[in-house]
Amino acid sequence: MTPAELSQAVQAAVSAAVEAGELTVAVPEHVTIERPKNRDHGDYATNVALQLAKAAGKPPRAIAEILSARLREIAGVSKVDIAGPGFLNITLDAATQGELARTIVEAGPAYGRNEALKGLKINLEFVSANPTGPIHIGGVRWAAVGDSLARVLRATGAEVTTEYYLNDAGVQIGKFAASLQAAANGRPAPEDGYVGEYIVDIAKALVAGVPGVLDLPEDEQLKVFRAEGLKLMVAEIKRSMDEFGTHFDVWFSEKSLHDSGAVGKAIERLREQGHVFDQDGAIWLRTTDFGDDKDRVLVKADGETTYFAADAAYYLSKRDRGSEVSVYMLGADHHGYVNRLKAIAACAGDDMDRNIEVKIGQFVKMLRDGEEVRMSKRAGNIITIDDVIDWIGVDAARYTLVRLPTDSTITLDINVLTSQTNENPVFYVQYAHTRMCGVQRKAAELGITKSADFKPELLSTEWESALLGQLGEFPGVLAKAGVHREPHHVAQYLERVARDYHRFYDHCQILPKGDEPVTDLTHARLWLADATRTVIANGLTLLGVSTPERM
Repeated sequence: MTPAELSQAVQAAVSAAVEAGELTVAVPEHVTIERPKNRDHGDYATNVALQLAKAAGKPPRAIAEILSARLREIAGVSKVDIAGPGFLNITLDAATQGELARTIVEAGPAYGRNEALKGLKINLEFVSANPTGPIHIGGVRWAAVGDSLARVLRATGAEVTTEYYLNDAGVQIGKFAASLQAAANGRPAPEDGYVGEYIVDIAKALVAGVPGVLDLPEDEQLKVFRAEGLKLMVAEIKRSMDEFGTHFDVWFSEKSLHDSGAVGKAIERLREQGHVFDQDGAIWLRTTDFGDDKDRVLVKADGETTYFAADAAYYLSKRDRGSEVSVYMLGADHHGYVNRLKAIAACAGDDMDRNIEVKIGQFVKMLRDGEEVRMSKRAGNIITIDDVIDWIGVDAARYTLVRLPTDSTITLDINVLTSQTNENPVFYVQYAHTRMCGVQRKAAELGITKSADFKPELLSTEWESALLGQLGEFPGVLAKAGVHREPHHVAQYLERVARDYHRFYDHCQILPKGDEPVTDLTHARLWLADATRTVIANGLTLLGVSTPERM
């Protein structure tokens, strides 16, 4: 029995009590079921009696008495105790707990998936670094978190579009083009230009791909370096994202907003909403009405549109393409964007607390031998995604960058993350998976397969009970991660599963030794090991991390 199934059983008990006239109360849409920290308090606990007390006009303990009598009649419930002001502590019999292993194995990759966000249409934008250089380490964090979040959201029923916003229309693109042109002609980079080996590499590739470009007049050259250099840089970014296992459904061009007239149309739409005004020859959006610290300029007095105008057009584009919730994942230096982006949504007539979400990710630093690493061979003064992959690998990078909340600063210790020790969190979880695969290989060598005559009641030790209880939590953890947009819950959960599996493995003999016979307990424990392998594989897949069978 899973926590979700037990929750439904408690709901049914409330409904039965209402129908019998024992309670006069609306049946709650959701009943919270939790795993007590102290296992002496049962396998699961619920506060439903306290939740209903006010509406029912009865003391919580009186409601708990009514419900406990009905819960004791449920098949698989061995004991129900009332604790404190009215908590219900529920103990399942071993067979009911153990049956979860079969449920998980038979569900396979589908176990854990749920409909917590069924049908919700989410546009998830992340990374979106300027296409003027390689993805730096801050963008690497969003590549890991954003891609994992997209997987989690889809696993909880949401319809997700992942998107990379290319800032390909601004001043920085001009500086990038001029830097490429200078490198190709053997000149120093212009003031405030871009430097690093990657500029030289792209310039060489461009010259090779566009024969005769250096024979063109300077102005014509610059146009070619702008257009073709941008294509080469974007291709490089896409290559890095692919290597990192991160996928985008849409690569959206800022330039397309200007070329299509979408920026001007957006300004007029916002004017119709009553929030655009003219002052000092410029066109403004009155964002202070919705919590921004100052009103924002859309069009300057000289007629030049601002980045903010493109931001407004971009948000409206997302909504026009069917997004109900637009999630923006921004770096630590973008705190000032939160209120202004929410104000755009409000000015467009949307609910800024529902239709738009802005997440801010904190800084990442890397250590080697106790010293912070700051430099990249290829990009000069930044650490790039390729550096991270070279130093610690995709699995270690993705897992470690996801396992903590995005509002916390994170440190990647190269020495730890390349070690095969329990200090390395990705190794700790992957090793549990390989241990289970090793058990399956050894069982096959001995000619042992999981018997269809599975006796779940044999999984009765404290180690087996703890592991089964942990496995039952997966659907709830996944739903929480999706609803709160926090994939770190999945990573931290996997570490708890790995911990409980390692304890089970160390205390409970799975396979016979020597001439020992194969017993029903052998088969039962093979079911439990396979169920655990399934959960860890499902969780790692959601994080975009591999599930090795050998290490």
